[in-house]
Amino acid sequence: MGEKVVAGGFDLSDRQRYRRKLQQCLAGLGRLLAEKRFDRPKNLMGLEIELNLAGPDGLPRMMNAQVLDRIASRDFQTELGMFNLEVNIAPHRLGGRVLDRLAEELRTGLGYAHRKAAEVDAGIVMIGILPTLSSNDLVSANLSEVDRYALLNDQIVAARGEDFVLDIDGVERLSCTSTSIAPEAACTSVQLHLQVTPGRFAQVWNAAQAIAAVQIAVGANSPFLFGRELWRESRPPLFQQATDTRPPELQAQGVRPRTWFGERWVDSAYELFEENLRYFPALLPICDDEDPLRVLDDGGVPRLQELVLHNGTVYRWNRPVYGLADGVPHLRVENRVLPAGPTVTDVVANAAFYYGLVRALAEESRPLWTRMPFETAAANFETACRHGIDAELQWPRPGRGGGLTRVPAVKLVRDELLPLAAAGLDAWNVEPADRDFYLGAIEGRCRRRVNGASWQVDAFHRALESGLDREAALAAVTRRYSELMHLGEPVHTWPSAPAR
Repeated sequence: MGEKVVAGGFDLSDRQRYRRKLQQCLAGLGRLLAEKRFDRPKNLMGLEIELNLAGPDGLPRMMNAQVLDRIASRDFQTELGMFNLEVNIAPHRLGGRVLDRLAEELRTGLGYAHRKAAEVDAGIVMIGILPTLSSNDLVSANLSEVDRYALLNDQIVAARGEDFVLDIDGVERLSCTSTSIAPEAACTSVQLHLQVTPGRFAQVWNAAQAIAAVQIAVGANSPFLFGRELWRESRPPLFQQATDTRPPELQAQGVRPRTWFGERWVDSAYELFEENLRYFPALLPICDDEDPLRVLDDGGVPRLQELVLHNGTVYRWNRPVYGLADGVPHLRVENRVLPAGPTVTDVVANAAFYYGLVRALAEESRPLWTRMPFETAAANFETACRHGIDAELQWPRPGRGGGLTRVPAVKLVRDELLPLAAAGLDAWNVEPADRDFYLGAIEGRCRRRVNGASWQVDAFHRALESGLDREAALAAVTRRYSELMHLGEPVHTWPSAPAR
């Protein structure tokens, strides 16, 4: 009696204390919502991009520490794998020429990082999954040398209790195992943040969930993993399997995966935080000394650190975020759907489409999510991941007749969603020149049926037809992709000649 029970480096008392703190944090969040203590809307957007390091040969370079030393900027940080970086762009107010300003900041920052990486024979590549990654690259020895990554890996491995199984059946099939979460590092994404009031949170989150499939259809950029051609956007199945704490018996029982689309529309942000507590055991039960309820009683605003930490280990494609700015609490929707790349113009076009569309859909008198079952949104997401620009989606019929119809994603975007996105950007007071240029890139992809994934696949097969073997073809695709990425013209205008 009284002996500590240790699991993955944390004992049972740590987990019990953490669970109590989580409940206190959730109660604190409920009080903050009830007392309407949240920041008033500032129309703020934020952007993060995960990046790959590759050499002139197209192969990954495990040297983010050396590159970061040379970049020497707080805007650039480590990510999970040694071949990963992340760049964070300061929040911008939506409106005016914000999209052009954002694009210029990204070009300047990424260009500088690319020049610094070149000093150690590496370069920056914005792509959903680097095509030249092999299973030998994605091992625990290549996790970034940061304590939190090692701790997260240890906790997920301990929770699972056996090797991770990667089994993705696409154009080709990949089946292998991993002893660590390192394969997750292959997934490099763009994360779009939007600050919202509590009263608007549910509408924005529901809208973001409803259009996740459309984002993937036009933005897919991850068709290869370990030399196999899989789904047009292979990040979601890879991410789910590489972080899956459930052994097969729990999967069979219907226990939810930590990488999760969700299962219902919501009425408040509180519901999502409460679901995270109810469905997902703590991975990192680290407590600080704050008593959130006492802080509230004293008239202060709690940091809710345990809630924030736990929320960060549940990988929703649209994640609720609680934060503080100058001592004032706020809520954000973090959209995690999109892969990185292909170019700065494409990234900003994807952002314009997202911010415009969620604004328009959140304000509709007859919301989209009241006309489409949540299960349909989830099924659409998988369909879009499998087929990308060629996906056909289930979508509510126009007018009052109701019901769903199957429609090609490119037709849906061009006929219905681009006009809505334009209206949404107008509501944000974005300049028409910015609106038309960046939404025009989305229209161009739909018109030519080209996105990053389709370009990669086409270039790969042309390289094979030219006589290259599979490994050489993937390296050639990566090199040509990197050249065109840094030239900066949007992907739908890229030449389709065989990779050199």
